[in-house]
Amino acid sequence: MSHPHPELKAAPPLPEGGLRVIALGGLGEIGRNMTVFEHAGKLLIVDCGVLFPEETQPGVDVILPDFTSIRDRLDDIVAVVLTHGHEDHIGGVPYLLRERSDIPVVGSKLTLAFLEAKLKEHGIRPRTVRVREGDRRGFGPFDCEFVAVNHSIPDSLAVAIRTRAGMVLHTGDFKMDQFPLDDRITDLRAFARLGEEGVDLFLTDSTNAEVPGFTTSERELNPAIEQVMRTAPRRVIVSSFASHVHRIQQVLDAAHQHGRKVAFVGRSMVRNMGIARDLGYLKVPSGLVVSTKELEKLPDHKITLVCTGSQGEPMAALSRMANRDHQIRIGKGDTVLLASSLIPGNENAIYRVINGLTRWGAHVVHKGNAKVHVSGHASAGELVYCYNIVKPRNVMPVHGEWRHLRANGDLAIRTGVDPDRVVIAEDGVVVDLVDGRASITGKVPAGNVYVDGMEVGGATEASLKDRLTLAAEGVITVVAIVDADTGALAEAPDFLARGFVHDDTTFEPVVPVIEKTLATAAEEGVGDAHQLEQLVARAVANWAFRTHRRKPLIIPVIIDA
Repeated sequence: MSHPHPELKAAPPLPEGGLRVIALGGLGEIGRNMTVFEHAGKLLIVDCGVLFPEETQPGVDVILPDFTSIRDRLDDIVAVVLTHGHEDHIGGVPYLLRERSDIPVVGSKLTLAFLEAKLKEHGIRPRTVRVREGDRRGFGPFDCEFVAVNHSIPDSLAVAIRTRAGMVLHTGDFKMDQFPLDDRITDLRAFARLGEEGVDLFLTDSTNAEVPGFTTSERELNPAIEQVMRTAPRRVIVSSFASHVHRIQQVLDAAHQHGRKVAFVGRSMVRNMGIARDLGYLKVPSGLVVSTKELEKLPDHKITLVCTGSQGEPMAALSRMANRDHQIRIGKGDTVLLASSLIPGNENAIYRVINGLTRWGAHVVHKGNAKVHVSGHASAGELVYCYNIVKPRNVMPVHGEWRHLRANGDLAIRTGVDPDRVVIAEDGVVVDLVDGRASITGKVPAGNVYVDGMEVGGATEASLKDRLTLAAEGVITVVAIVDADTGALAEAPDFLARGFVHDDTTFEPVVPVIEKTLATAAEEGVGDAHQLEQLVARAVANWAFRTHRRKPLIIPVIIDA
């Protein structure tokens, strides 16, 4: 298994006739999936998603892939192919199209519909190319064939990319549900046919590579969902991803069966389900869905609400209900059904919401106490099947953290792939397919690009570090009026502190420290206000740590007397 090396340099030019593959996101993390393929002087991008921030990234809305390495080659991009409509695969597209608005965006009907609704909010009209499974389209030197795969959103596609350097098969996100709700199964016949032709590089979804066996079929959730609808004494509030059309279909069918009406709550839920319904992906029995206004006239046991917030997101409907900050008041006898996964890192937020809802008297049904969720990703058994069917010459696990990528690589080796041809890369690592062999040849910049409000890339690692310091340690502003000639204080400095525990006398001992620092600076001829500020900040920081064991952010202001 070839591993990334921290000492990697910039990659050499791509050999004539070779194919270069660079993941700018999605390797070493779950999210912001984006892979750039380079061949014959042109670029093809597969997916362009966002990553949601963690608690260590306060104030950040989403994290984008780093476009630095392709920015001076925007005109070489022949297309952006989207495998499916989840945020971690399409959320970055508006930011890429801001840089060049006429890049053709390729995807299936539902994927493009979700994307266009998102782009409308950004005021962008994309150039779209609609494809479906079985289609084959050329984009510059890339010949793309689209293959049906099953995932937790309808209309997902894998893509086979044929070039003179060989064929790449990229699964996108997929699983192999044998009884999917829309009867559209992962097309293993196509995988086998491509395998016969010869897959030179296989990019496979690693998200569930550590999970043994097979992912359960969505249909096996029906009994648990049906039981909730049948036995709940009052309202049923279901929380799910706003894109999980099949899960919501199951909820609608069960509600209908038990004489309940349904209302959608939350902007993204209302918008996406409207789109899915208009395009025929969501089958809604007539008269089932009503507005939240009409709900008020119905008895509680006839009501089902479908809302967002299954990940404990603070602004989503469910969290607001748990915090009593929503017009829907959760009460005794209400049943809340969390029909989704626990995304790693969100557990605390989700349990906070579950506790909040339980406190108001709700009965909360979730993955931990009922069979109400199955994953959208292939488990180890399914991945091994794929390796045996496709018989790839080289394998590059994608979509996952380190542990997932490594586990997926191990599965490929166990099916007989040469360990030297299993490439474990991370974001920015350059993988070249030349003469039928894939190998790591260098790296390009691939940092985190933070979106903070309207600002893209303005927040940096340093500013996030400052935010964390402010949150954990507080801030002290020191205002000192200094006689520029002597370096003496004209009057006692002012201290303004926030989040740093203090009283009227706390800062008295630091005044002599500041006086000494200024006197030393004057002796050494340092009179520049900026330099003095740096010296004072360091002296106050050292004092705060020595005496209070705290590391507040120090903001020094030096004014010439």
